[in-house]
Amino acid sequence: MSQDPERDRLLARAGRLAQVGVNLAGAGVSFGVNRVAGGEEADARIAKALKDALGRTRGPIMKAAQMLATIPDALPPEFAKELATLQAHAPSMGWPFVKRRMRAELGADWEARFASFSQDAVHAASLGQVHRATLADGRVLACKLQYPDMASAVETDLAQISTVLGLIRSIDGSIDSSEAVKELGDRLREELDYVREARAMRLYARLLASRPDIHVPEPVEALSTQRLLSMSWLEGQPITAYKEADQGTRNAIAERLFAAWWVPMTSAGVIHGDPHLGNYAVRAGDGGLNLLDFGCIRIFPTRFVEGVVRLYRALLANDWDGQVAAYELWGFKGLKRELLETLSLWARFIYAPLLDDRVRTVADGTSPGEYGRKEAMKVRGLLRQHGPVTIPREFVFMDRAAIGLGSAYLHLNAELNYHRLFEASLEGFDPVAIGARQTAVLADSGLVA
Repeated sequence: MSQDPERDRLLARAGRLAQVGVNLAGAGVSFGVNRVAGGEEADARIAKALKDALGRTRGPIMKAAQMLATIPDALPPEFAKELATLQAHAPSMGWPFVKRRMRAELGADWEARFASFSQDAVHAASLGQVHRATLADGRVLACKLQYPDMASAVETDLAQISTVLGLIRSIDGSIDSSEAVKELGDRLREELDYVREARAMRLYARLLASRPDIHVPEPVEALSTQRLLSMSWLEGQPITAYKEADQGTRNAIAERLFAAWWVPMTSAGVIHGDPHLGNYAVRAGDGGLNLLDFGCIRIFPTRFVEGVVRLYRALLANDWDGQVAAYELWGFKGLKRELLETLSLWARFIYAPLLDDRVRTVADGTSPGEYGRKEAMKVRGLLRQHGPVTIPREFVFMDRAAIGLGSAYLHLNAELNYHRLFEASLEGFDPVAIGARQTAVLADSGLVA
């Protein structure tokens, strides 16, 4: 490492740009060839080339592509299907790297602060890796260590994602994803701030204090920095390990998932924006739900939460004016009736289990990987006729989370009365009270909207 941190940062960013650029160049060639060749399979071939290029690149750009793939209105179906198959796991960095990084974060005597620290990572992903450690008092910790130069990598990769979307827009211009990319960029930058993530843990512990069956890790401030997050270790098994459990057990897990997501939203305007299965675990003894990752927490203005509830009630009452008012609260602008009708097709799909007062699966006869895909294709076809439309940035992670939760319910094949669960979460709903509660809990946890 040189004595010039700014020079090192710029060199890292230049190196990353070269690596990403080479891989995307190959995708660009495929794009040109397939556009000339045409045919019904052209879009699918281009999508596969992009997926292969991003898969070789890894890092933040791969995570960004995965996230875009799960935002139903951000990509054409062929691209969403391919990019959703990208794997978030990455080979872990070795012990020499870990020692250097831990020394940089906690000082030369860092090992003396632990009774034990696993040399091998227990989990590795696109932005960092997790090690298991113990303290002298017997507490077991999960220590999340960020890879080096991630801030530079994120900025470079976000620029390249814009290049990817430029290719896609030349094929399908029905959706303007510019706001989605801005939103994605802000959330990725937040994920690099482990001080913020520790505060988000405290926020969720407070918001879910009434649910002893839902567990949040406790951060250990003395062993945490902006790029190292030490927290209590929560023991549990993946949700997929319960796919063959009895119906009652699976339903109970799904109900806890519902509460873990909706209670913070309807009480304080906060959501977990990355609800994939790897961010949850089930406790073997009592079946309690562990929440494991708080890097992607979205805090909404009160008007947005009000729009979520207003649209639900308008759909329930077939109130067209109420639907229009909800979309306006969400920030959609200049929508003609044809566009509003098209968006309402998607809204009715997302809200369907909440509108139906009966015990049901979240989507009968649908597999987890296909949840929302057919409906998104239908909506996109109509948007090609009546669009384009710009999706407000605040809408991005709400939509994405709905699909992620639906997929989790389908993995469990849960059967619940989602309507009654949602109505219970709305008891005493008051936008003014939500605003006041949000201000209080954010101040208490040290987060800002």
